[in-house]
Amino acid sequence: MPVDTILWENDNLIIIDQTLLPEKLVKKKLDTVEDVWEAIKKLRVRGAPAIGVTAAFGIVVALKSIEITDRKIFDAEFKKISDYLASSRPTAVNLFWALDRMAKVLENNPDLSVAKIIVKLTSEAVAIMNEDKTVCRQIGKFGSRLLPSKCTVLTHCNAGGLATADYGTALGVIYSAYESGKEIKVYADETRPLLQGSRLTAWELMHSGIEVTLICDNMAAKVMSEGKIDVVVVGADRIAANGDTANKIGTYMAALCAKYHNIPFYVAAPSSTFDLSLESGKKIPIEERAAEEITCGFGKRTAPEGIKVYSPAFDVTPAELITAYITEKGVIKADQIIDKLK
Repeated sequence: MPVDTILWENDNLIIIDQTLLPEKLVKKKLDTVEDVWEAIKKLRVRGAPAIGVTAAFGIVVALKSIEITDRKIFDAEFKKISDYLASSRPTAVNLFWALDRMAKVLENNPDLSVAKIIVKLTSEAVAIMNEDKTVCRQIGKFGSRLLPSKCTVLTHCNAGGLATADYGTALGVIYSAYESGKEIKVYADETRPLLQGSRLTAWELMHSGIEVTLICDNMAAKVMSEGKIDVVVVGADRIAANGDTANKIGTYMAALCAKYHNIPFYVAAPSSTFDLSLESGKKIPIEERAAEEITCGFGKRTAPEGIKVYSPAFDVTPAELITAYITEKGVIKADQIIDKLK
């Protein structure tokens, strides 16, 4: 990636406003917890790992601006802020994972003063961000080994540097393979309705020097049937204990097409994206987005006024359609998830 998705500089939280890409590369400072909540909700920052990192810093942004010295009052305020940030988006489990990590800092240090606990919370947020960078590179390393020396990859949505702290999960696999000298080409689904594939993935790959071809979502089966795809690699927002995987809407369709055409289908995700408390994907909460994202996307009406709309942001790909999961702990199969990641 040519730029950092999330920056913490001089106690300031700065993100790339992804709603403006690819036309403009704009960095936005988030000054309040309301700014952070809005940035997550409105997809200015998106992708499960990036949402988690941003939420962790959102805690710090909020608590640094309040004048409280009593720990009990401070801890109560922390809970309110955490619950507020948790309400921004329901599906990406990294959001809740990061907030839980921040909460454990309070639990493990009950006797520290407010000033000192804020320092520890800040250090934890920085650690979450830096760990994400390391984890993504590990995912890239393990995933790169799965790709042939000459390979064309199909990916869906954006699971690159823009979806993480700076490198990516699914695109991290591609970056790592490319950096190792492999001849890598990519087909990127545009990813309706908000076009994260065309606006973000295509932008990332072009700026990284990797050959990318953009296709509409409904062209994936066609290019597979023509023998143009060797492997499919996608990211994830939440993975259940049995391996069922929630990812951007349209992923399930790509997995079905890959299965029919005998193409390996890999999910690249950090262990923090696995939710072992859920037995299957049937328990994963699926966010439903505003109808306007379909009927009036990017400001132009493309459907009749008053039309009924169903707009789930994610679908769940059953584990039996997934070849393997690429994590920072290695490549694992669905039946290994609990043993490897518990």
